[in-house]
Amino acid sequence: MTHIQHWAVFVDNQSNKQGLIKHLLTQDNPPPELEALKGLKGALFSKLALDNFIEEEVRHDQKLLTPSTSQSLQSMSSGERKKALLNYLLETKPNFLILDNPFDNLDRDSQKQLKTILANISGHVLIVQFISRSVDLLPFITNYACLHFNEFFVIKDLSKIEPKNRKVFYRSVPQALNSLNYAHEYLVSFKNVSVNYEEKPILKNINWKIRTGEFWELAGKNGSGKTTILSMVTGDNPKAYGQDIILFGSRKGSGESVWDIKKNIGYFTPAMVDRFRGYHSLENMLISGLLDSIGLYIKPSEAQLRVAREWLALVNMEDKKDSYFHDLSLGQQRLIMCARAMIKHPLLLILDEPTAGLDDASAALVVTLVNKMAQESQTSIVFVSHRKEPELKAHFIYQLELTPEGSVGKVLDK
Repeated sequence: MTHIQHWAVFVDNQSNKQGLIKHLLTQDNPPPELEALKGLKGALFSKLALDNFIEEEVRHDQKLLTPSTSQSLQSMSSGERKKALLNYLLETKPNFLILDNPFDNLDRDSQKQLKTILANISGHVLIVQFISRSVDLLPFITNYACLHFNEFFVIKDLSKIEPKNRKVFYRSVPQALNSLNYAHEYLVSFKNVSVNYEEKPILKNINWKIRTGEFWELAGKNGSGKTTILSMVTGDNPKAYGQDIILFGSRKGSGESVWDIKKNIGYFTPAMVDRFRGYHSLENMLISGLLDSIGLYIKPSEAQLRVAREWLALVNMEDKKDSYFHDLSLGQQRLIMCARAMIKHPLLLILDEPTAGLDDASAALVVTLVNKMAQESQTSIVFVSHRKEPELKAHFIYQLELTPEGSVGKVLDK
């Protein structure tokens, strides 16, 4: 029996990953080292493939991945979605399977389960793993390569794919244009908050208080209710009404508007990037964060221009103020979006999976910036990630743990 030669292709945020994946699937001009894939049937396991199935389900009510269940893909956790996609692909009996960062957005248990499944199929399906974070390397991989822009080259020494020298943010975090005065002890207070969706319990007796200047990591498995908690903090979830929740000094449901809540919050999740597909300069992107708008529709003041340029200087992009956001690398986009969320020095900054999909070096840079913002401001920060970022310097962890009656929470000291 011939031993299958599996591949790991290390990519960074400048790699033309989609171009190489297309070459492999269409078998049109693949790298010579991967010509063994010619004539074989391939399948793609990726977030993009999953998003296409979700869109098809929403638009046409076509449940291609879960035809035997009533549950929609949108209502599933990340782990459940990926398991459904993998089962669907394996039913097509591919000869090779392309894995595009398969462990992004998965908690540790879901990662472990997926690794077990992949190890089991590796005896009869050739695996090509595209990988941004070196810790995700599958143990059965036998061959290694790097993709730099369009250049594919084989590597023998794995130390060569370690992150390059990381940039340092030498400047201080710019001061706020307008300080938000706050006289209460807590920004957020949840007391015995429980949430159910139809018959399914999500949260059970959640007690969580956030003070000014605290740096929190919100942790928990896929489906544990992290998104539900965040949506209640931002005022977007009607399940908050009738609960013992205080947001920025006002009890939820006491007549406050969603704007009254959101004006105190800076927020970023990678899905927000899709809103900025137009021709937005970096300078305008940052100024729009002061105004909580998607675009910039007024002439900015000199003070707004000054603070935007100070933030660009902090993230080492002062020479790119007129560059378009969509022309940046993925890592640069994340730095700009984190700065945009922080530029008004909100009372609370929520960063939801800010390192998802980033390579090691870019993720480390985002974490370094977040640590700096926490250290040099009075803004409270909630950092959400399925992946444990070892350099994150949060003061506390709020851990959600699944139970049959809904997730319970507990505070862990770092």
